[in-house]
Amino acid sequence: MATHSIPVTKNLHPKLASFDMNQIAFGKNFTDHMLVADYENGEWKNVEIKPYAPFEVDPSSAVLHYGQTIFEGIKAFKNEKGEVVIFRPDQNFIRFNTSAARMQMPQVPEWLFMEGMKQLIDLERAWIPSKPDASLYIRPFMIATDPFLGVRPSNSYKFMIILGPSGPYHAAPMKILIEQQYTRATPGGVGFAKNGGNYGASLYPVTLAQAKGYDQVLWTDAIEHKYVEEVGMMNVMFVIDGKIITPSLERGTVLKGVTRDSSITILREMGYEVEERNLLVSEIIEAHKKGLFQEVFGVGTAAVVSYISRLAHEEYVMDFDVDALKVAPALKNHLNDLRMGNIVDKHNWLVKL
Repeated sequence: MATHSIPVTKNLHPKLASFDMNQIAFGKNFTDHMLVADYENGEWKNVEIKPYAPFEVDPSSAVLHYGQTIFEGIKAFKNEKGEVVIFRPDQNFIRFNTSAARMQMPQVPEWLFMEGMKQLIDLERAWIPSKPDASLYIRPFMIATDPFLGVRPSNSYKFMIILGPSGPYHAAPMKILIEQQYTRATPGGVGFAKNGGNYGASLYPVTLAQAKGYDQVLWTDAIEHKYVEEVGMMNVMFVIDGKIITPSLERGTVLKGVTRDSSITILREMGYEVEERNLLVSEIIEAHKKGLFQEVFGVGTAAVVSYISRLAHEEYVMDFDVDALKVAPALKNHLNDLRMGNIVDKHNWLVKL
């Protein structure tokens, strides 16, 4: 891969010196610089790293009216040696362009996505927190910018990468409600793509669940609401009678999570049997009634491994003692040891700067 030197304009008023790393929260703080590129007349141009700041879009821009917008989530860490490592960004690059193809947006070249990200992180490496469960969150995204009102793909786009020091997405164990009315994705739709519309449509049913005392919903299939799929910001795994089951990707309604894929590999190497298949809500409830439903947890870039203390289906509530969990903590510790350099990265998942 050719190396591209991207022009950098330094921020003359950096925030880092006055920023308190002990007060970081997920998604609320951002570093001093961002990467920006424009797609015009069939090519990427105006690529630069510049001070983080608002930017203008025309009121008629396609992204504001027709939802052509995609994004990714990646994390960088400092390991025990102080080295900066990024976790599996190549997989996010592939998924980003898969989303782009589904949303009829241009492909972002590898040099722009990968090299641009590395150069931006290298510039901002002092923003990477060293505290446990913290990281530098990386958000690449693309929006349609044509100033045109008409239902067609845009001819111009803006690609950007922003960074933010972040703590855990959910510090406390989560309470999840199995959704029985609203739908996240349908076969043939865009459920496998990380496009903004998937998340915007989820906000109302999640708000309803939160009013009942839950943190998020576990989506079910759009046709019969019989099969579980994923939680709002993470894939989900169930431990039933010693076996780990996670919903299949085959219908295109579940996001192909990078942490999901990594977790399946790690859990199998740890000796667990892992099944990727359609899983009925009724099967989960029956296993719980028999005392065979042992754990449920989420996996994702933002969530990493998120413990779930309660899972409910209508009036049937399943509670879990998070202090007694075995699989989820073992997986979380393995992922943490891997990114910290405490165990060998035999799959070459870590990209060092």
